[in-house]
Amino acid sequence: MERREQQGLPIRYADRGDGPALVLLHGFMGSADYWERVVPLLEGHFRCIVPDLLGHGASEAPEGPYTIERLADGVFRLLDELKIEQAVLLGHSMGGYTALSFAERYPERLSAFGLIHSTPLPDDEAGREKRTAVAERVLREGVRPFVEQSAPNWFAPDNAKRMTAELDRVLEIGFGTNPRGAAGAALAMRERPDRKRVIRDSKLPVLLIAGGEDGIAPPEKAFAAENPRTTKRVIEGAGHMSLFEAPQELARQIASFAESL
Repeated sequence: MERREQQGLPIRYADRGDGPALVLLHGFMGSADYWERVVPLLEGHFRCIVPDLLGHGASEAPEGPYTIERLADGVFRLLDELKIEQAVLLGHSMGGYTALSFAERYPERLSAFGLIHSTPLPDDEAGREKRTAVAERVLREGVRPFVEQSAPNWFAPDNAKRMTAELDRVLEIGFGTNPRGAAGAALAMRERPDRKRVIRDSKLPVLLIAGGEDGIAPPEKAFAAENPRTTKRVIEGAGHMSLFEAPQELARQIASFAESL
């Protein structure tokens, strides 16, 4: 996906299509390219703004640790630079944590927000220890061993076996992550707070999408909070990566939600 660089911003982004603004945030070890199969299905009706979050893709990867708030502030600055007053903000996995931080502090800049294969829950103690181990490992070994080991688990088991081209693409994108950025982001996720109340207290429409076979953010975690304007959808047969496992269905759900606002 072609990226542009805004003068003075630490992040790069893609800007595709016309219509209401739809901001799509990728997950850990991803980039704007995570959305490369979804954006073509949306850009005929929406202006899709797709950044490489701090530390990922072609964006800057300064020394960490980062915070989820810092990632969200980068998105806020991007909307300011693009003079976008309001947008629908959707985040995949780590991007969902970022969307929640944005919605907590800048709700006036949103017409709606949502989580895709993500959760408002914080890490438990075991999860926090794993984040620390990941940060230490990628700084010690580089990102390749971690991505090779982890990426198959991001797909539903059957999909990991048969979707070899899709898995190879996720691996390729992951290998491009700067180890500093990966470590900084892992520690940011480790420190994120419980944000169930952001969803519960919000007056905005919320979209929650889960994969029926997601072992990382299963439906019970993805749907841990809701408000009266929440839309909940399960993509059956998908794991944590419906962006590659079921892009047409994911795009359909996003479009249906955004068009209903």
